[in-house]
Amino acid sequence: MISITHSVLDSLAFDREHIWRPYESMKNPLPVYPVASALGVRIKLQDGRELIDGMSSWWAAIHGYNHPVLNRAVALQLEKTSHVMFGGFTHEPAIKLAKRLVDVVPDPLTKIFFADSGSVAVEVAIKMALQYWQTRRNPQRCRLLTVRRGYHGDTFGAMAVCDPETGMHSLFTNVLARHFFAEPPQCRYDDAWNERYIADLRDKLWRSWNEIAAVILEPVVQGAGGMRFYSPQYLRRLRELCDETETLLIFDEIATGFGRTGKLFGMSHAEVTPDIACFGKALTGGYMTLSAVMTTDHVAATISEETASGNRGALMHGPTFMANPLACAVADASLELLLSQDWEAKIRQIERILREELAPAAEFANVADVRALGAIGVIETRMSVDVAVLQKRFVESGVWVRPFGKLVYLMPPYIINEQDLRYLAKTVVKIVEQNESVS
Repeated sequence: MISITHSVLDSLAFDREHIWRPYESMKNPLPVYPVASALGVRIKLQDGRELIDGMSSWWAAIHGYNHPVLNRAVALQLEKTSHVMFGGFTHEPAIKLAKRLVDVVPDPLTKIFFADSGSVAVEVAIKMALQYWQTRRNPQRCRLLTVRRGYHGDTFGAMAVCDPETGMHSLFTNVLARHFFAEPPQCRYDDAWNERYIADLRDKLWRSWNEIAAVILEPVVQGAGGMRFYSPQYLRRLRELCDETETLLIFDEIATGFGRTGKLFGMSHAEVTPDIACFGKALTGGYMTLSAVMTTDHVAATISEETASGNRGALMHGPTFMANPLACAVADASLELLLSQDWEAKIRQIERILREELAPAAEFANVADVRALGAIGVIETRMSVDVAVLQKRFVESGVWVRPFGKLVYLMPPYIINEQDLRYLAKTVVKIVEQNESVS
């Protein structure tokens, strides 16, 4: 028997009246489910129900919840200091994490700027690109080129390089910086390469290269913009085009970094590196907010030169909680935990099971596509789903899945066992089928 106490009901009423959630109206918000605790891959609600987590809390909790190794890292650091400003100070957690990132991120990305979140990391990357060209006395190279269906965050610089039509920020079109948008990659991950797949971006880059500071995109997987997987050859050709036009290349690895796609990074599928890369989400194993922007010695050295306009070579950004010691400590522990095991074999197993279990949905009339790559499984419907209705059915079935738009997708923690993963995927297929029968 599920029971909810009066205090919980009072809290939910207060929540509904006063707390604003992402991409929701205060007038008619979606239902929320109060969480009591979380352990491993299970989220326990205050009414006693347990849900198998299929979201990794927006793709960040790759080791699940309440992991003893990560808990210990936080506790040990908490005994020393929870925070200290990074202007004028340094500390061991930041240095250790920086060393590890330099070791695992492909050369020549060797310089690191720590920031607060994925969106802020994109802001920093854009600033790096703009300051690079200012220092080189080419201030007219002040626009970005990106592809449609992309998503890079919710701050103003990041919103300006999200898809202006199918993205979530069309309300702000008139006040956002105006950038160049090319057609999204049309090739699926395994498609044989054809130059037409990149023709629109190539033409726009060559036509306006002298205005373009950098190209920015998500490598191999377009995340919140559609969960689309595309050929690594696209990245190889893009790297060539950027070299030919002396244009900086930025990879947004916030969703793709640290194993989610089956490689350690999205860029690893193509074996190319950008000039600037953004990391976040899984960086701390989902424990705290932290991001890192990495760039090359060349870009860093160029930005660091004094300019004729009087800039002393400083990168003009400084988050209050930059390189927070707690976040850096748990991030270093998370990366060590990931790399100390055969994570690649685990991700291959997750991909295989997702492919097997989600495949039946391809036969449903309202399903446009079913796909899986690494620890990402996607059912794309032809019509947008009712999030509140599906969410309720998922919770009643004992799983946590958060669909949006036409996408019902899974990004489970890497520690999920086969039994839980198969139940999770089967449940998704069953509920998508039920939704089809009543729509």
